[in-house]
Amino acid sequence: MKGIILAGGNGTRLYPITQSTSKCLLPIYDKPMIYYPLSVLMMAGIRELLIITTPQDQSAYKRLLGNGNQLGININYAIEPYPRGIAAAFMIAEQFIGNNTVSLVLGDNLLHGEGLADILQQATQLQEGALVFGYYVDQPERYGVIKFGNQQEVVDIIEKPKNPPSNYAVTGIYFYDNSVVAKAKQLQPSARGELEITDINKLYLQEKKLQVTCLGRGTAWLDTGQPDALREASDFIAVIEHRQGLKIGCIEEIAFKKGYIHLDQLKALALPLQQTAYGDYLLRVATEKNNYADN
Repeated sequence: MKGIILAGGNGTRLYPITQSTSKCLLPIYDKPMIYYPLSVLMMAGIRELLIITTPQDQSAYKRLLGNGNQLGININYAIEPYPRGIAAAFMIAEQFIGNNTVSLVLGDNLLHGEGLADILQQATQLQEGALVFGYYVDQPERYGVIKFGNQQEVVDIIEKPKNPPSNYAVTGIYFYDNSVVAKAKQLQPSARGELEITDINKLYLQEKKLQVTCLGRGTAWLDTGQPDALREASDFIAVIEHRQGLKIGCIEEIAFKKGYIHLDQLKALALPLQQTAYGDYLLRVATEKNNYADN
C-alpha cells in the first residue's frame, strides 16, 4: 500500500497565520504539523509516500523532509496547482499509485491512541473496497457524518449536514483499493465547487464495499484547521508528553522502532538537534533499554 499526505490548500481558515507559510508546516507544540500525519502512515507500515503541496510551498517541505531516506522511507512530491477538493488528490497521484492500494491522510489531522498502530497495520491489509474511521464529535455538522440504520449499519454519509443524523464523523484518514482513481474521475464538483471525499465514500457504500470502524474513547482525533484547534492540539500533545516523557509523532523514533533505520542512523539524526529537548529525546531513545511499540 502507498500513502498520500494532502498538504495543499491555502489554509484560509487560519489567515493571517498562513498567508506566508503552509498550514501543515505550523508547529503543533514541538513539531511541524506534518510530522503527525506522516507518523500515522509510518506506524501503518507504509514506506512509499507522496506529499501533495502548493507550488509555492513544495521547496519548504523538501528542506524539512527531503526524500525520506534518512528515515528509511521514500518521499515523493506532487503539486496541487489550486484547491479542487480532497478527492482530486487521487488524480494528482494517479501515476504514483499505479496498481497499488492507497491510504490518504489529511495534512492537518492528528490521530493518537493506544493500539492505534495495530489498527492502522490491519487497515493496510485492505485489498478490495474502502475502509474509513468514524469518530464521535461534538459538532458533527463540520464534517462528513455517518448515518446509521436500525441495525447500526452504515446507510449514508452526509457532507456537513445542517441536521446531523449522528455524532459520528469520518476522520481524515482513508484506505482504498485501486479503483479509487477511477471513482475520483467520475465525480462532479459539489455545490461548494469541490470534488468531495464523501462522494467517493458513498460510491463504495453503494457498491457495499465500504467498511467503517468506529474509534473508541481511548483515541484522540484532532482536526487542526482553525486557530482554537491549533492551540488545543498543542496543549494536548504537551500534556501527554510532559506526563509520560514519551513523544507523539516523533518520526525518527518510529523509523528506528519499526526497523527502518539502525541505531547509528538514529544517533546521526539526533546530533544536529542535541541542543534541543527533541534531540535529547532522540538520544535517550537510542540508549534506553525499553522500546515502546506505540508512538
